[in-house]
This record gives sequence, structure tokens and C-alpha cells, in this order.
Amino acid sequence: MELLNVYQNNYLIVFVFLCLGILLPVVALFLGKLLRPYKPSAEKYTTYESGIDPVHDSRVQFNVRYYIFALMFVIFDVETVFLYPWAVAYDKLGVFALIEMVLFVIMLLIGLVYAWKKKVLRWI
Repeated sequence: MELLNVYQNNYLIVFVFLCLGILLPVVALFLGKLLRPYKPSAEKYTTYESGIDPVHDSRVQFNVRYYIFALMFVIFDVETVFLYPWAVAYDKLGVFALIEMVLFVIMLLIGLVYAWKKKVLRWI
């Protein structure tokens, strides 16, 4: 019976954090909207270009390759986030963790080779 109370207490803590994670941003946004001054004007709705009056539409078409290139950067940047704790605790983890990390890096290299073959990494 005591074990059941421990599990219920753990779920209660998770539920409280979940409620706080939802409630605090909603309250902060509501209070911000309630307390900020509301003075709309035509100048506030114009596109800001370093103090110069806008002369054309603010939407600019970008090549999709830039977004894919940025996404590839983020993927390989996140890889370093996973590699760092492994490298710090390498002595304690043993050979099994080494094999896991080698497989992880091989999968990322397969993705890099795939992107290279599809010519995603071509800048121009």
C-alpha cells in the first residue's frame, strides 16, 4: 500500500508541473495584454526598414535550399549536444556505450551522404 502512495505522489508532482507549465505562460500573456498601453497608429503598422519609409512589399522570396541547409546545420549541431555527455562520462560507460555512439555517428553520416547525393548541400 505504501508503494501505491509513492507512485501517486510522483504522478501528482508531474501533474502539478504540467499545470504550472500551462498556467504560468497563459497568465503572463494575459497580464501583459491587460497592462500594456494600447495606442494603435498607422505608423505602427508599417514595415520598419532602419527608419526609411518602405518602398515595396516586405515579403521576400527565399530559396528553399537555405532553409534545408539551416536544418542540416541544426541536426548536426544537436548531434554535438548528444556527443558531449557521452564524451564526459566515457570512462564510466564502457565498450557498449562506445559501440552505441559509433552506430549513432554512422547513422548521421549515412544521412549526410544521402543529403550530399541528393545535392542538398549545394549552395548555388
